Amino acid sequence: MLLPSFPTRSTVRLAAGLLALLASLCAGAQALPPEVDALLARARVPRESFAAVVVDAAPAMNGKSAPLLSWRAGAAMNPASVMKLVTTYAGLELLGPAYTWSTPVYTEGPIVDGVLQGNLVIQGRGDPKLVMERLWLLLRRVQGLGIKTIGGDIVLDRSAFAASTQHPGDFDGEALRPYNVQPDALLVNYKSVVMTFAPNPGSGSASISYDPPLAGVRMQASVPLSAGGNGRAALADCGDYRAQLQPDLTDPQRMAFAGSYPAACGEKVWAIAAADPAGYAPRAIAGLWQEMGGQLKGRVREGAVPPGLAPAFEMASPPLAEVIRDINKFSNNVMAQQLFLTLSLQRPGGASFDASREAVRGWWLARFGAANGGQDVPVLDNGSGLSRGERVTPQGLARMLQTAYVSGAMPELMASLPITGVDGTLKRSRSQVSQGWAHLKSGTLQGVTALAGYVHTPSGRRLVVVGIVNHANAPAARPALEALVDWAVKEGSR
Repeated sequence: MLLPSFPTRSTVRLAAGLLALLASLCAGAQALPPEVDALLARARVPRESFAAVVVDAAPAMNGKSAPLLSWRAGAAMNPASVMKLVTTYAGLELLGPAYTWSTPVYTEGPIVDGVLQGNLVIQGRGDPKLVMERLWLLLRRVQGLGIKTIGGDIVLDRSAFAASTQHPGDFDGEALRPYNVQPDALLVNYKSVVMTFAPNPGSGSASISYDPPLAGVRMQASVPLSAGGNGRAALADCGDYRAQLQPDLTDPQRMAFAGSYPAACGEKVWAIAAADPAGYAPRAIAGLWQEMGGQLKGRVREGAVPPGLAPAFEMASPPLAEVIRDINKFSNNVMAQQLFLTLSLQRPGGASFDASREAVRGWWLARFGAANGGQDVPVLDNGSGLSRGERVTPQGLARMLQTAYVSGAMPELMASLPITGVDGTLKRSRSQVSQGWAHLKSGTLQGVTALAGYVHTPSGRRLVVVGIVNHANAPAARPALEALVDWAVKEGSR
């Protein structure tokens, strides 16, 4: 992939402002805002475990290059999901906001009287959003070719991404949690099953529906209802319905529940990652094809596109600008990893985490250089922040956000970020001061909490805010980060 060229005049002007910022950051730390300091102390988080920058979003344009706050700004910190900012901005610059993923579909053999006399081949190329609805559309287009029966096999080509040895449970042992789903060149419905529980008091049971249907998997259709009231007041007494269901979801051949469902819960939706990730796509595709009335004489299996075969059609994904909204608004890990791998998709040998790390590092060095003795260059693992090894400095991230702010990608990047108190992962923000005034990416891991993005002030000033806590008590320090954002809203208006 070629790096984009940038206007010389704007680059020089921005570089001057960023160099001034760097000099001021390195000149020494400032005192923390009293409210932030007090909340860190209340959370029992030492100041040395906190790092932050608050600075104008476009210093070269308004002449205000000195940061409002610089606290341990050059410290390399684990940013958790805030690292998605690096991945999504790199994607916008290297691929472009209109970039789409394609999923080609091939037919081997003629179609005679509704029968494909050969194999149907589906080639994955990394589409992060091949969800159930779009998989249905893909299979509907297959039927639109006049195919009712596939006489051979459905062949799945996943070779665009290098094979990985990682397991969904490697990070924290929670293999069934959707946030641990591993990337896949043919990622179908995030390798997850969505279960909907709907109580029917008249029958004394709750029905269970499953999306997508999985071929060859026995799925329990209902569970008994346990006692409970009705109405909104009763919903507060729902309790831990998942534990009460006593689920057995670890068997790839069966999904069963030994318990009951509380009537007080009303309808609930529960998504889990597949117990057999490698077998998920074959089961989902076969199950949906059958549900749509299609017949399959052979089986669904792994394979490759035969050389020289042209696709019958290609299924296009939503554009990257839309995909990064899902990645950042809802902190979708597997979508971020799909994008990260796509950054090396055109390199010899195909996409891999190693190749994508090199691609992002090369982009960063060409775009920002190696300031702070190279410490500002982010250390990436899988690009999603779901890692103990990823690192970035607040000042490095602030420089990137400043550059993004004066770039053509600014509207897409900013629109992808949660708005405090309004949507995404920040919808339940407790802050009243900054509600609706900040576009921020949040990040949370055991021992990590972080916020980074843009703050808008009532005076019309635009600020970049980065705050990261790395400490065992990090979750308790979230109010300190929210106080930092509130402080920026008020301080930036002075």
